[in-house]
Amino acid sequence: MPLISPHKAPLVDQVITQLRTQITSGEWPVGSRIPTEPELVERLGVARNTVREAVRALAHNGLLAIRQGSGTYVVATSELAGVMSRRFARADPRHVAELRSALETKAAALAAERRTDADLRQLELLLERRATAWRSGDLERFVEADATFHTAVVAAAHNEVLAALYADLGFVVREFLRADVGTEPRPRALTDHGRLVEAIRAGDAVAAAAEASEHPYVSREERGGQPGA
Repeated sequence: MPLISPHKAPLVDQVITQLRTQITSGEWPVGSRIPTEPELVERLGVARNTVREAVRALAHNGLLAIRQGSGTYVVATSELAGVMSRRFARADPRHVAELRSALETKAAALAAERRTDADLRQLELLLERRATAWRSGDLERFVEADATFHTAVVAAAHNEVLAALYADLGFVVREFLRADVGTEPRPRALTDHGRLVEAIRAGDAVAAAAEASEHPYVSREERGGQPGA
């Protein structure tokens, strides 16, 4: 989605709208670094102060994080997600696991009842992508692949409200996963999600819910029983 030069005042509001669209549309996904200030000035054809004010506004709303010496990064896809990421940044990991379990258990049961063939193909693709990311040893890649898989399970429930709520919690879930996985691959850190996909494929809501309910609580001796991915 190309950025276009705004033509009507107030320019700051238009730039904010365009940058927000880049984020909410997925053009700039969570975790990505947005173009530098000079690049945005050139693309938008506005003054540096206008770009700076717009970026600061989105950072204040929780969509962007300005990291000195590194750049500006997308940390949330909506203002509500930004609020949640700030509100729960230091939440007890056990409480995050309990929330994940509640949402993902219900989503898995609904997915088993409502999934389409397209949903199943997507889950199979993401399951393999998750395994490939783990084998690569790139833990950040694995976190993104794992979070994307769980998001797809929720999407397969075909409940718009549930999907929106889970999406708004995306940053919290990813931070939880990063802390849980640690800094190096360990065999027991990879939870088997294949049974969950099979339960959804079979239309077995009870089995799907049971599988999903346990994932956030998989204990690992290496982390003293902390929840798993």
